[in-house]
Amino acid sequence: MDTAEKTDNGTHNGMYVIVNNKKLRCGYTTGSCAAAASKMAAAILLGSERKDIVEIVTPKGTVLSLKIEDIRVSDGSVTCAVRKDGGDDIDSTHGMLIYSTVCKRSDGMIVIDGGEGIGRVTRKGLDQPVGNAAINRVPRSMIREALEDVCENLLFKDGLTAIISAPEGAGISKKTFNGRLGIVDGISILGTTGIVEPMSETALIDTIKTELNMKRASGEEFVLVVPGNYGRDFSDEMEGLDGDLAVKCSNFIGDTIDHAARLGFRGFLLVGNLGKMVKLAGGIMNTHSRWADCRMEILSANSLLAGADAVTAKEIMSCISTDDALDILSEAGLMEGTMKEVMAKIAFHLNHRSGDGMRAECIVFSSKYGKLGETPGAADLLEKIKDQVR
Repeated sequence: MDTAEKTDNGTHNGMYVIVNNKKLRCGYTTGSCAAAASKMAAAILLGSERKDIVEIVTPKGTVLSLKIEDIRVSDGSVTCAVRKDGGDDIDSTHGMLIYSTVCKRSDGMIVIDGGEGIGRVTRKGLDQPVGNAAINRVPRSMIREALEDVCENLLFKDGLTAIISAPEGAGISKKTFNGRLGIVDGISILGTTGIVEPMSETALIDTIKTELNMKRASGEEFVLVVPGNYGRDFSDEMEGLDGDLAVKCSNFIGDTIDHAARLGFRGFLLVGNLGKMVKLAGGIMNTHSRWADCRMEILSANSLLAGADAVTAKEIMSCISTDDALDILSEAGLMEGTMKEVMAKIAFHLNHRSGDGMRAECIVFSSKYGKLGETPGAADLLEKIKDQVR
């Protein structure tokens, strides 16, 4: 990440990342907005002059200079707002105002809570306990440090309360995963670094971890995982199984296995399309094409183990899609044998990654040919998952 020119929103946060050879502008999180708004509101409340720009330091040590909007001074409190900027990673909260209303306390405590448009936690396993405002741990720490900094500089020894709000939050939350996660009536105040990095994998992995945390906290011991909608839809077709209950892992299969094992799940069932799952047979645990492909190399090599001749293996190597490769294997009478080899290798790599404490099984399908194969314990684990949700 490097610094560059002044950005167009009045701040001096010209940070960029290079993704796939493209220069993309970074933004800042709702947590940074809440901390900056709280800092200025507290400063005005305690007698400092109003300023258009306030500086905060992110958890990684980056100094952000954020523009303050909509300052309101009333009897006993001050309200300030900062506009969320997602940079080139625009999401549903981009452009919305995050407010903080700060008032004095007499007990010396710093209290942080959520107001209008900030969600409330209703399920165990999230970053905050049930009943708390959905202001995550790192943003809470940023807000607290900002308020403490003002108190120290202005020699104020009593306490402060900061109420974070987002008037548009209730409506915008409907475009997020909050409802699925058990956060109601508003958005979450998020961020682990204070900075929004475009196309960040961290945010996706954090979402996956949150879903796993919730399932484990609710007592589930076996988890159904799918890379995306294809896996979910295929799971829906299995009798007694609801694909919507699956955790979507996208391309991050290895990270998902790691976290599930850390949480103490006893079983991990992955259901996915051959296009992604075949990479597991080569030990590839991030299935995004920019990290690795090798689909045809893996299918071609395993077809040889299943008895294919060199001509067939060469034809597979020239295929564009796995369904094309399956057509060739089907015509040669080698699909079942090849998939048996592939599934054995998938089983090895999954369980090597998961370790001794958690069974990892897999079911592989094709949109054209249906179910192609499963690891030895997949059927038994599938029944345990069905029993768990009955």
